Amino acid sequence: MHIISLKMLRTFWGVHPESETVLRAWHTVLEHASLDDFSDLKANFRSADYAAPYTIFDVGGNNYRVITVVRYRAGKVFIRWVMTHREYDQWCKLYKKGEV
Repeated sequence: MHIISLKMLRTFWGVHPESETVLRAWHTVLEHASLDDFSDLKANFRSADYAAPYTIFDVGGNNYRVITVVRYRAGKVFIRWVMTHREYDQWCKLYKKGEV
């Protein structure tokens, strides 16, 4: 999968340096994955969830969330947000209201 963009991950781990190792590992695994649909993704990333139109990855043992849009046919993953668990809780409230 082609992941767009590593810059968002770098920006996040610039603020949260303890996240760099797990985010790099997540990126490497996803980059080398061959995924045809969400069931393929779920087989590789058991903690991933789908909340239309976003695919949400739980990274680093429930410490971080990477919210993406996955285009399976194109083989692309667009990173929309990277956040801590606390920030994700706030994001969920906005999502439920239809504000994101």
